Amino acid sequence: MRILVATDAWHPQVNGVVRTYERVAQELKALGIELSVLAPHEFRNVACPTYSEIRLAVPGWRRLTQRLLAEKPDAVHIATEGPIGWMARSYCRARAIPFTTSFHTRFPEYLAQRFAIPTSWTTAVLRRFHSAGSGLMVATPSLARELEAQGFARVMPWTRGVDTELFRPRPVRHFGGGPVFIYVGRIAAEKSIEAFLALDLPGRKVVVGGGPQLAELKARYPDALFTGKKTDAALAECYASADVFVFPSRTDTFGMVLLEAMASGVPIAALPVTGPKDIVTPGETGVLSESLREAALAALSLDRARVRAKALEFSWENAARLFLANITSACFKESARTQKLRALRLVKTPRRH
Repeated sequence: MRILVATDAWHPQVNGVVRTYERVAQELKALGIELSVLAPHEFRNVACPTYSEIRLAVPGWRRLTQRLLAEKPDAVHIATEGPIGWMARSYCRARAIPFTTSFHTRFPEYLAQRFAIPTSWTTAVLRRFHSAGSGLMVATPSLARELEAQGFARVMPWTRGVDTELFRPRPVRHFGGGPVFIYVGRIAAEKSIEAFLALDLPGRKVVVGGGPQLAELKARYPDALFTGKKTDAALAECYASADVFVFPSRTDTFGMVLLEAMASGVPIAALPVTGPKDIVTPGETGVLSESLREAALAALSLDRARVRAKALEFSWENAARLFLANITSACFKESARTQKLRALRLVKTPRRH
């Protein structure tokens, strides 16, 4: 079986979307399933406004058509709602090909924050985008309820995993012995990192990652340590060197960094919003509060072994199997229905190109 994932987020970006599909591809390969990616580097592309690290594909229908006709995937999954996502959606709709989508990013909130675009406008566009698919995969129950209340249909659960061999407790203290409060992730306005940096906390604040707000925050908060982007073992050692992971974002749909911190034995301090409230067990793996300072201080006393134990419940193998089950249920059930309708001449057979 061959699955093609159409995504506007891919290398050299480093984020939860990229890491998710990389790891799912590895797990599916072990199950005999081939997952390939249609990404911006295959098209002419331009820098995303206000975020030059992100490349946006310039629509190229000939390239898209050649790629899909040559690959002949058994299923198509559209990961993002950018240019590639819209092209893949149009291709599938024109040929009556069932496809699934996923909701990784809160674009309504991001665009409202960056460009003052009303969230209702963007929500309406996203609802139209996803309504054409056979299933919409979301990472958490609270996000599923929220989207269903907004009129999104055919919502399907799809959790995430964590590499518990890479992210684990380690005997390292790279940032000193006093309480170390850490944030890991993209350094961008929508992550609300300043809400963490402005807290009155003992010890040291550490920020790991890169992004468009890095230079600004380094200048405004000289007492904090900004390490820049870290990967693999170097990233794992950053987590293990901390006492509390502070997650100030209100807009993440999941927060894979939460699992990475927990697998490292580091308790979470976060707001009681989608993502943290689906992953964190209050009083056991972290503390959720509208006061991040109170949450961060309270999290210092949590048992790191129990934090780690909870993370072991999240498996990439299970995440990959659920992804595959969603596609099989949505796409192949819909495909059989489409074939019946064609036989009844209720669906027009697309022209050959």
